[in-house]
Amino acid sequence: MVKSSNLGYPRIGEKREWKKALEQFWEGKLKEEEFVAKTDEIRLRHLKKQSDAGIDLIPVGDFSLYDHVLDTAAMFGVVPKRFGHGGGKVPLKTYYGMARGTGDAVASTMTKWFNTNYHYIVPELDGATPSVADNPPLRYFKEAKEQLGIIGKPVLLGPVTFVKLSKGYDPEAFASTVDGFVPLYASILKELEEAGAEWVQIDEPVLCTDLTAEEWTVLEQVYDTLIKAAPRIKVILQTYFDRVSRYERVIRLPVHGIGLDFVHDGGGNRQALNTHGFPEDKVLAAGIIDGRNIWKANLNRTLDSLEELESAVSRDRLIIQPSSSLLHVPATVKGEEGLGDRLTRTLSFADEKLQEIVTVTEAIKEGRPSISNEEESSDGLENIKQSRTLRESEQLDGNEFLHRAPFSERRVVQEAELGLPLFPTTTIGSFPQTKEVRKERLKWRRGEVSDQDYRTFIQDEIGKWIDIQERIGLDVLVHGEFERTDMVEYFGEKLGGFAFTKQGWVQSYGSRCVKPPIIHGEVRFQEPMTVDETVFAQSLTEKPVKGMLTGPITIVNWSFVRTDIPRYDVANQIALALRKEVEALEANGIRMIQVDEPALREGMPLQKEKRAGYLEAAVHAFKLATSSVKDSTQIHTHMCYSEFGEIIESIKALDADVISIETSRSHGNLIHSFEENTYAQGIGLGVYDIHSPRVPTLEEMTQNIERAIRVLDPQLFWINPDCGLKTRGTDETIEALVVMVEAAKKMRETVLAAQQ
Repeated sequence: MVKSSNLGYPRIGEKREWKKALEQFWEGKLKEEEFVAKTDEIRLRHLKKQSDAGIDLIPVGDFSLYDHVLDTAAMFGVVPKRFGHGGGKVPLKTYYGMARGTGDAVASTMTKWFNTNYHYIVPELDGATPSVADNPPLRYFKEAKEQLGIIGKPVLLGPVTFVKLSKGYDPEAFASTVDGFVPLYASILKELEEAGAEWVQIDEPVLCTDLTAEEWTVLEQVYDTLIKAAPRIKVILQTYFDRVSRYERVIRLPVHGIGLDFVHDGGGNRQALNTHGFPEDKVLAAGIIDGRNIWKANLNRTLDSLEELESAVSRDRLIIQPSSSLLHVPATVKGEEGLGDRLTRTLSFADEKLQEIVTVTEAIKEGRPSISNEEESSDGLENIKQSRTLRESEQLDGNEFLHRAPFSERRVVQEAELGLPLFPTTTIGSFPQTKEVRKERLKWRRGEVSDQDYRTFIQDEIGKWIDIQERIGLDVLVHGEFERTDMVEYFGEKLGGFAFTKQGWVQSYGSRCVKPPIIHGEVRFQEPMTVDETVFAQSLTEKPVKGMLTGPITIVNWSFVRTDIPRYDVANQIALALRKEVEALEANGIRMIQVDEPALREGMPLQKEKRAGYLEAAVHAFKLATSSVKDSTQIHTHMCYSEFGEIIESIKALDADVISIETSRSHGNLIHSFEENTYAQGIGLGVYDIHSPRVPTLEEMTQNIERAIRVLDPQLFWINPDCGLKTRGTDETIEALVVMVEAAKKMRETVLAAQQ
């Protein structure tokens, strides 16, 4: 009989209870046992919520105290030697040390989870001797069974994906590295089998990427072994975020069920199913409710889609579920006010998606009449459809508006204009948002502080940090972004076509949560958004102050975007609005403008064949926003860590005068990209990790700079932190920047002395 299922539930809670408990623990306000008790309570509440909704297969083991990839590493005792772990279960202190660093050890690398804005901690396998140090899936399974009477569906990150996402092993040893984990997975499955688990979900999202022939062979051998290890457990091999790359091989794997994404697959999974059929000895876990966006499903169309699947899969072999974990959407629409009834009726967050899954499941069992009374079941985005006309974009459709003078010519003009030293120092944009800043902003939003008083407060913060930057000795300053809640939300509030929730929080990394805007209408420029604060900051110093904007692709990738028009049309609408802001900054004397695109790489399709179109559209949108300035105006951009070599030509095509890249968290691995690829424009590779409270040493920063200028032109090299400093404390920020400036001066002296 058809069943309903979920792949994962948001950890953070309706009002970020998880985040608050975690930060209280880090601050020493909660003892470890109190923290564990609070998180246990949150986890059980989420399980009960799914049970009450009527979900048949409820995931256990999807909950985490930081990150599920880090959990997998800890489960197998994979702890870098620098943390001094002596074996056995990994203590919370060590666990969080791997994520955030300690006084003596740098944090493990953090990067994006496939093409989402969620970040995971990269496991380090070099020197590791994995073992089953702990079995959280078993513990969570027993907890759900004993305390709630729920026979949960344990969730494991699959061994092939786990190793593919890890570092510290020879690629030639991929097969043997995976083999080292297979007995451990087998042991975990056996224990789950003995405890009474019926279904187990093993996530292998790498099946939606371009695996090599060897990797496919390894995967087939892995599952042949695991299925034999626990024959009474039914294993669902779960994929998401795209179509599987070799469907005909996937359906031959000796598993009991296969989970496919029928929302973000571009139609590829459905086409493959129609072409190759589906085996009669397996269940199809059909991801037909969007797990990554917040629009209410059209249930009648969803049923139409499922009826098409029934030509290949009988109803008794169907599982109805979201396209991916609901980790990527907020918890509930309940309590959201201020959006207007029309927009609110189109929204579906995690709790509402659970209900959609149950409703569709019941409709398959009982027939369509069971959804006839569902409110607005057929409307969805039709409630907010507006004209998709891009009149300005169409008028600027030629290539002439995308070209500036060559960088070699612009560089001469800018050097004369700016007069910067060798190795100019700067920051990425934001400075610490203290409790006082957040409190004052909240009072202003509530109407407890007048606009003028709030403006005066923000100017005082700007003035304080301009003075701090001057005293530290930075060469290029920023105003600090104290008026901004979030680098996307702030601009969405100033532009037309956006809406904002009150509690629509989503986890980005660790306790860092974001509240993505909702793009529901045509995006349009309304008034200058950053000119006031930037011009005020510039009036306080003779040094250049950068204007700070968020780029069009990042705004799209970090928002919930309507799906009834192409995403690239939306990106171009945003780019046209930003173009006007860029021109306004330049007209007011701002000589440097940074248009950040930290999410450019994360939005890239998982499969290579789809990437060229995405990158071409991304470059077009960026240049649409930035190409109208004078040659003397220096355009900067910032990106988070990525496989730089894969997109080097597109990065060049952006034609930014300076690019800064988050790289120190990768322990310098990005440098390898520049040994194979030439980049001949201004560049700053982050010299210290801002995600950790740890202040790096002068020697560490100097080594990072030295490593970079072995392959990059020192005359074009900038020195900056990895990313913005919004989440850091004031003292640690100042201490780290003092060291950074000292490292720049030291390197400046060394290089200049060598040239004499």
